[in-house]
Amino acid sequence: MPLIHRKKPTEKPSSPPSEEVVVPDEDSQKKPHESSKSHHKKSNGGGKWSCIDSCCWFIGCVCVTWWFLLFLYNAMPASFPQYVTERITGPLPDPPGVKLKKEGLKAKHPVVFIPGIVTGGLELWEGKQCADGLFRKRLWGGTFGEVYKRPLCWVEHMSLDNVTGLDPAGIRVRAVSGLVAADYFAPGYFVWAVLIANLAHIGYEEKNMYMAAYDWRLSFQNTEVRDQTLSRMKSNIELMVSTNGGKKAVIVPHSMGVLYFLHFMKWVEAPAPMGGGGGPDWCAKYIKAVMNIGGPFLGVPKAVAGLFSAEAKDVAVARAIAPGFLDTDIFRLQTLQHVMRMTRTWDSTMSMLPKGGDTIWGGLDWSPEKGHTCCGKKQKSNETCGEAGENGVSKTKPVNYGRIISFGKEVAEAAPSEINNIDFRGAVKGQSIPNHTCRDVWTEYHDMGIAGVKAIAEYKVYTADEAIDLLHYVAPKMMARGSAHFSYGIADDLDDPKYQQPKYWSNPLETKLPNAPEMEIYSLYGVGIPTERAYVYKLNQSPDSCIPFQIFTSAHEEDEDSCLKAGVYNVDGDETVPVLSAGFMCAKAWRGKTRFNPSGIKTYIREYNHSPPANLLEGRGTQSGAHVDIMGNFALIEDIMRVAAGGNGSDIGHDQVHSGIFEWSERIDLKL
Repeated sequence: MPLIHRKKPTEKPSSPPSEEVVVPDEDSQKKPHESSKSHHKKSNGGGKWSCIDSCCWFIGCVCVTWWFLLFLYNAMPASFPQYVTERITGPLPDPPGVKLKKEGLKAKHPVVFIPGIVTGGLELWEGKQCADGLFRKRLWGGTFGEVYKRPLCWVEHMSLDNVTGLDPAGIRVRAVSGLVAADYFAPGYFVWAVLIANLAHIGYEEKNMYMAAYDWRLSFQNTEVRDQTLSRMKSNIELMVSTNGGKKAVIVPHSMGVLYFLHFMKWVEAPAPMGGGGGPDWCAKYIKAVMNIGGPFLGVPKAVAGLFSAEAKDVAVARAIAPGFLDTDIFRLQTLQHVMRMTRTWDSTMSMLPKGGDTIWGGLDWSPEKGHTCCGKKQKSNETCGEAGENGVSKTKPVNYGRIISFGKEVAEAAPSEINNIDFRGAVKGQSIPNHTCRDVWTEYHDMGIAGVKAIAEYKVYTADEAIDLLHYVAPKMMARGSAHFSYGIADDLDDPKYQQPKYWSNPLETKLPNAPEMEIYSLYGVGIPTERAYVYKLNQSPDSCIPFQIFTSAHEEDEDSCLKAGVYNVDGDETVPVLSAGFMCAKAWRGKTRFNPSGIKTYIREYNHSPPANLLEGRGTQSGAHVDIMGNFALIEDIMRVAAGGNGSDIGHDQVHSGIFEWSERIDLKL
């Protein structure tokens, strides 16, 4: 059978080649490998700009810009920033050290520096396997490189034992010693360096300057139990006085170091083994003056927020901008639950809780700062923040500062009779939490359950007294440790033997100053900066959240003179410590002979009105009143140097006050 062949369809004949001369464009000139790459991109749908590309470009641009600016900074002459600043603002004043050297002042009294919380360096002496290669490297302070390289390992080594408040098994982190312990917190970020450099101008050096560094995570008494820090401070002060011709020491504590030295003054007088055995005249014999910088004598409200929700003003704003980011373990970075787990093992944080309760901080319907107005605009030189408007009447809403925590803006502003509290203290805690993934990072909120969380919110408003009860409810293990080392009340009878226990020694309302009538006590602090005083909270219902409470940043007043900004009620202070806490003891409770100051030690208040730097080249400024930046304030440094060189309160002008501290102090009904 013949095969049937099917004919293939004939193709159209192609058109004859054109005679035109075609000039090749740029693309057609590509090399073969470039052309194939381009074709490959197109065939894979390339050419689209992804999110990862954007991130890489952004990081690259930031790095290149940073290194370029760093190169310029290192290449420019050292005098260039000063030259530019002087061209803009006029000739700069001499630093205090240069000025006082010209006046003929010389080193006289030995000076002891006592750093505050977080500003002192900590280094590793023993660690787990994940910390190999870090022996005697700084875990806190310096570059903080290990936070980024091995974050969870860093958290583990910076945490203390949750039961004892001391070292966890197999880990030893200790304070860096010497002036380098706290001269700089990080490269370029000074703490004590400017003061040290100015003192050096008039003859100070390490033989008559001493940095009393300590592990600021521990309770004050535990620094002696574990490291004998208080004993070493006593010995060093005695040695310096002895080797400087018997001239008494000038003590300069900063921030929490103020409370630490209060504890030391009681410890050194107390008999051994609980105390240093120096006797009741030790302070009179060895101390000329105590010049407290930014001292939180009566605590700070932001300590409540920090322990309650691991927040302060800046963290709250970050959580609002990027909801969920800080609540999740993205890239294994330190998120809020890690921060809370770590900081709740630091007993020292509980020393900063408000002291004196409602008597000092106010109640539902009153506070010492009542009538204070916040200032949005920059003040003239003859004005201070907090003055009322025309005819003495404030145009902004009155603030109930006594309500340290309010659940909702309406509660914060409501009349006391309109607030229906449901007591949380007897509420039964549950066994479940909204987010079970949080079990990876344990905090005491896991033991509260949904019922316990609800009970906290239904109580609605917390004053200073109730804030302590609140923390006992949400973090009973933490507060059990804290209650063994710190107290927050007011003594009825200071001669009661119970006040001889160390837990009372850092509370100025439960101790007497030493019997040293020739000694002087100064309170030096900044004013003119909005400072956290009370908070508006809400329940955090995010499925990613392990912390059920959050500052309600939407509670906000647009009026620039309003004290309510992003869920935080602000008052006058140094951005960390309110004026009331820094100034009350020297303004009233210790002023003259009182039951808290039986020998009549002279007290002085020196306030420094905040003035920000005029330009970027001025750095952090020489007139700053901010809590840490004040350490570079020329006026403050000059006051300290004059006293160290032999001066006293009258030589530096007695009190210098810009705030309403004396008026506010008079509103506090405290038995003196």
